[in-house]
Amino acid sequence: MPTSRRFPLPSTDPLTAAPRLPFTARERRLIARLRTPLAVQRWLNDLPYNDEAGGETLRSFRGVVRTGAVHCLEAALSAATILEQHGCAPLVMSLESIDLLDHVIFVYRTPTGWGSVARSRDPGLHGRKPLFATPRALALSYVEGYVDDTGRIKGYGVADLRVLDPYDWRLSDRNVWKVERLLIDWPHRSIRSSDVRIDRLRRRYRAFREAHGVKPWRYYQGRDRWTPLPRKYREDGVSRGRSRGSAS
Repeated sequence: MPTSRRFPLPSTDPLTAAPRLPFTARERRLIARLRTPLAVQRWLNDLPYNDEAGGETLRSFRGVVRTGAVHCLEAALSAATILEQHGCAPLVMSLESIDLLDHVIFVYRTPTGWGSVARSRDPGLHGRKPLFATPRALALSYVEGYVDDTGRIKGYGVADLRVLDPYDWRLSDRNVWKVERLLIDWPHRSIRSSDVRIDRLRRRYRAFREAHGVKPWRYYQGRDRWTPLPRKYREDGVSRGRSRGSAS
């Protein structure tokens, strides 16, 4: 990631007033119901994953509500739009992988620590409870879940989507590709992990896949800090997908 360009540091201060936006009645009812990160996570868990069968998409919150499907970056934008109306700063974290299958999550801070809201085809890359001391600690909690045949986190960056205003990343009826370009350019901090550990995790992953034909998740560490998973993972205990999802 380029690091020469300078960006304002993201603010985690509670918003004094949410932006006044032309929400539809349906959108307002949804926002009124989803008042917490956990509520938003559960809503996203219930949506079908957007496999982009008709071509790549990057829908705003409005597009997600209209279509009823979501991928990882669309989930982060939706969470940012909803929770901004309840006083959260619209912050997203980009997790950069060596195989270019990056992941984007909404992040927030409470008195107990940093947490996240996220959607993925991989169960280990969903939300985290607000129990992490720093954004880096939160990013590190995704390292194990990222390991498959090719994936390995190499960096993270936290961006405040308000730097894009007045660009309409919240309610546009079109694909909001400018968000993706922002995250590609955003400075990322390096995450270094042990080659020995990653090789061990990759061998375990491959052995499980060869034996069972699916991706595991129940042996991952730190699951007590995860938010609830979508029902299909809770019921099956395994995941059949490998891609982290559409990403920057």
